[in-house]
Amino acid sequence: MWFKNLTLFRCTAKFNLSPEDLAEKLETMRFHACANNAESSFGWTEPLVLDSNTDALLHITNGFIMLCGKTEEKVLPAAVVNELLQERILELETKQGNKVSKTERNTIKDELIFELLPKAFSFSRKNFLYIDPKAGWIIVDSASSKKAEALLSNLRRCLGTLAIEPIKTQHNPVTIMSQWLATQAYPNDIEIEEECELRATDEKASIVRCKNHDLTAPEITQHLEAGKQVVKLAFSWEDKLSLVLDENLSIKRLKFLDLIQDQVAEIETHDYAEQFDVDFAIMSTAIANFLPRLLELFGGEPQKI
Repeated sequence: MWFKNLTLFRCTAKFNLSPEDLAEKLETMRFHACANNAESSFGWTEPLVLDSNTDALLHITNGFIMLCGKTEEKVLPAAVVNELLQERILELETKQGNKVSKTERNTIKDELIFELLPKAFSFSRKNFLYIDPKAGWIIVDSASSKKAEALLSNLRRCLGTLAIEPIKTQHNPVTIMSQWLATQAYPNDIEIEEECELRATDEKASIVRCKNHDLTAPEITQHLEAGKQVVKLAFSWEDKLSLVLDENLSIKRLKFLDLIQDQVAEIETHDYAEQFDVDFAIMSTAIANFLPRLLELFGGEPQKI
């Protein structure tokens, strides 16, 4: 279980729920498949599934608590719905001898969807997060802040309250990352890679995306001198992690490099459950070691008043 994208949230109050209490609250929203006439369903499911008897809604390693949300959605192709809708409307207009109103059309469409849902195909997806109670982090494996916030909104519904906020730093990441590229001076423990995204600050907000590109090249300097700023930047840290960082301090395309993978290879495991546990332990520890440095790169967290 290796997270590929990190949306980071800071706990603004200590996370004091015991694992037993947390599991009990999650149980109130355990995942159940969509009802016949429901369009979607959300609930918490097992992070580690071994067999049909698996029912643990938490997976805990070294104090880190992993959760998994599951969403199921029915698929009704718009073309199918619209074709059947037009048939119903034509039939009704022929029978009544007058045009169907907008209100009637919407009612017919709703009734049609209700009829079709039990026959619709469905698909599901899982979204993982883990809680670091000691350091005060909640980390969602998602490239989308909206999806991450929706997942945490469901967690808040279970818990009643969830004191968190998006990660913040004293210095603007855009300003710092732009300075790194403009001066080619950056901290010794990071290595700038060959990918960035530059955005203009004028009304047009034009964007330049560079991939597999030498970021010391003159054209990059020219864009920066023209006023564009770095809103995404790829870099590695201590030969342990490689990532793309955006202006909101969200981490995309996270990779665990050789120093981390060597740790995994050194530990002998005998089954999937053991391997899952080892992967989660090493991953969460690596991230826990990196996050304080990430904050430090941008001046640390704002002073609390």
